[in-house]
Amino acid sequence: MRRLWLIFAQAVTICLAILFVVTTLRPDWLRLAGPYRPAPPRASIELPPLPANPGSPAPRREPLVARRGVVSYADAAARAMPWVLNVYTTKHVDVPLVPLPDDPMLQHLLDQVPGMSRRRSSSSLGSGVIMSKDGYVLTNYHVVEAADAIEVVLSDGRKAAATVVGSDPDTDLALLKLEGNPGHLPVAALAPDNSLRVGDVVLAIGDPFGVGLTTTQGIVSALGRNGLGTHTFENFIQTDAAINPGNSGGALIDTHGQLVGINTAIYSDTGGSMGIGFAIPIAAARQVMGKMIRAGRKK
Repeated sequence: MRRLWLIFAQAVTICLAILFVVTTLRPDWLRLAGPYRPAPPRASIELPPLPANPGSPAPRREPLVARRGVVSYADAAARAMPWVLNVYTTKHVDVPLVPLPDDPMLQHLLDQVPGMSRRRSSSSLGSGVIMSKDGYVLTNYHVVEAADAIEVVLSDGRKAAATVVGSDPDTDLALLKLEGNPGHLPVAALAPDNSLRVGDVVLAIGDPFGVGLTTTQGIVSALGRNGLGTHTFENFIQTDAAINPGNSGGALIDTHGQLVGINTAIYSDTGGSMGIGFAIPIAAARQVMGKMIRAGRKK
């Protein structure tokens, strides 16, 4: 009996020693955490319904799907791109035939001399946002300043002439009215006032360098930015979403496809995007637009 007890004690000791070694060196052999179970799929993120906007089609409630940490903003871009258009302007300028001295008074006198200058046509491009089904389009003042002719191209390829019905150089905003009967117009969905926060994701939509409607993504870098010296009244949204020449007057939207600002300026030493762009908040733009419409009706 004593011999059997000794053999049992030795066997237990050896088993415990083996268990200690395996636990220390190869714990995965023991599968202490239990059998492997795949992680459950991540649930879709339901977007809240867009606020009603007169003249806009009823919004569709589509989920913004997040898989493996990757989020797509395709739905937001698809909602917004139809109501962003391209603005093409043409104006005629007098170009001197010979270099003029750097004296404003003398330049003015020489400009009056027949044959000293030649009239040339100059064109530029920008972007705009359709604000009503009646054909009102909001853009930047510097896009249409001194333009002799304005043509817009909608996202579906339709073209229409436009006229300036109001402008406000102090805020760099201008209001256009589409001429003729352009047909059904998609209208911008406006974000609620004060809904934007620093760090929110935003998308800039416009026509940079005339390549066609383009969407870029960034975040809100700052709010209420002023002191830039670009306009009389400054209260800009600062963003690092790429804004380039041709984006002026285009849309800055949130991830729900709602308009939060009108792209207006960039800080750049080269003329291209350096990650510092500015947009006019839609609350301020809407107030200026209302004043321009009322002023136009009184004429």
